[in-house]
Amino acid sequence: MNNKHGASPNDVAEFDYVIVGAGSAGCVLANRLSADGKHSVLLLEAGPKDTNIWIHVPLGYGKLFKEKSVNWMYQTEPEPGLNGRQVFQPRGKVLGGSSSINGLLYVRGQHEDYDRWRQRGNAGWGYDDVLPYFRKAEDQQRGGDKYHGAGGPLPVSDWRHHDPLSEAFVHAAAEVGIPTNPDFNGATQEGAGFFQTTTRRGRRASTARSYLRPALTRGNLHVETSALAQRVLFDGKRASGVVYRQNGQLRTAKARREVLVSSGAYNSPQLLQLSGVGPADLLKQHGIEIVLDAPGVGNDLQDHMQVRIVTRCAQSVTLNDVVNNPVRRVMAGLRYAALRKGPLTIAAGTSGAFFKTSPRLASPDIQIHFLPFSTDKMGEQLHPFSGFTASVCQLRPESRGSLKIKSADPGVPPEIRINYLATETDRRAFIDGIRILRKILAAPALKSYAVGEVDPGAKVVSDDDLLEFCRRTGSTVYHPTSTCRMGNDPLAVVDQRLRVRGIDGLRVVDASVMPDLMSGNTNAPTIMIAEKASDMILENAR
Repeated sequence: MNNKHGASPNDVAEFDYVIVGAGSAGCVLANRLSADGKHSVLLLEAGPKDTNIWIHVPLGYGKLFKEKSVNWMYQTEPEPGLNGRQVFQPRGKVLGGSSSINGLLYVRGQHEDYDRWRQRGNAGWGYDDVLPYFRKAEDQQRGGDKYHGAGGPLPVSDWRHHDPLSEAFVHAAAEVGIPTNPDFNGATQEGAGFFQTTTRRGRRASTARSYLRPALTRGNLHVETSALAQRVLFDGKRASGVVYRQNGQLRTAKARREVLVSSGAYNSPQLLQLSGVGPADLLKQHGIEIVLDAPGVGNDLQDHMQVRIVTRCAQSVTLNDVVNNPVRRVMAGLRYAALRKGPLTIAAGTSGAFFKTSPRLASPDIQIHFLPFSTDKMGEQLHPFSGFTASVCQLRPESRGSLKIKSADPGVPPEIRINYLATETDRRAFIDGIRILRKILAAPALKSYAVGEVDPGAKVVSDDDLLEFCRRTGSTVYHPTSTCRMGNDPLAVVDQRLRVRGIDGLRVVDASVMPDLMSGNTNAPTIMIAEKASDMILENAR
């Protein structure tokens, strides 16, 4: 990586922009802000370069799930709604951030999500406002149209593997009245179909690969890896730079224009709190000097929960059968090496569906991720039998939690409380969602495959039993948001230009600014947010 400023530990290097976090948003900012050559940009990443081979193989996300070298490996506190279980929270700690270890699905959410943001007083964030940024980012394999862009940095592709099970799921959904939808990111989200992924020719396209790599030759962009931000520096109420630790040394990077915090929904509020911007009582507790009493920092944490149904398969067409057979496993590896096709191109959902649990709802409240394999826990060994999985995810949970530092030491993980299943709406959505999913799994199109539900099993039928199953097995879909949310109310952390309210020269740009959770996967919206932010930052610079 460029390390051109030659900073010795006591040196202070100066840049126009200092970006903290080279993840889904930070890599976008680094590319866009350095593009015209007018501004010097420093990009800090706590993790290493993205050289781990499994980052680049789509199915490799299973191998990175508990890989400490590229993953923060966070845990929630015991969750009251999940029988006091702690829920594992993987987050990317590597160039590309979580876009280097995620499940690769390209889902934007519903038009209504963004219109709701706008209605809450966030001018410029309605669907019509954000669509141009989705299109700007995108290099859509199917070509550009009203909803899609071609020629942008981010490749969006169809799946490169014919899978009869994933197809049968889409047909089964149609048989129970869920229409087939060829594009979840087009005119409407509702329906069943195949997910598109952030891949190109069978390889992962993280933002490190699609945005950062093409920009690395620019003399005005400097990238530092293994550089953990300790705190943001302030002159009065203006952010002036960042102190970071690298190879055991403390270094300082001054920002002439702005400090941009893009460390994600957990690390961005953590860094603000460590820097003296957060709830005054919490900061006092840890002996941190208060720069701004901002009670909303770390507030309003939301995440998508999923509950997985595992079904035994009558035919040996699942990934379990490939992985558990040495010959088929080697063949799959060779096929991927030669053609970049086959089972190793599987993302964290092949086909899926979006539907409403009640006709009273204006838009779908449930997302199904279908997968042609099964396991007890994501990232662990596949079952020894032929099996497949379909998970229920509630799209707009009401439950909100919090993130708080546990220590003034930046190396100590924060306290994460999500409060899954805290409201009746959330509990009801899962019970009804599971019932509808079971109807799909019992439809004629899946008859020749599905031979019995392994988990939760046929005995689990009543509302109480289904809810208990959710509490016992529910886990995250890895979509934390809203801990530095945008708005105009007293608990909003940033304004609609993503500037931290009450501080100059400091913005937050990542999923933490979402006013609430999207109805879908969060990676594409996070990239859109960074595209839009880049325009706003450059506009201010002019």
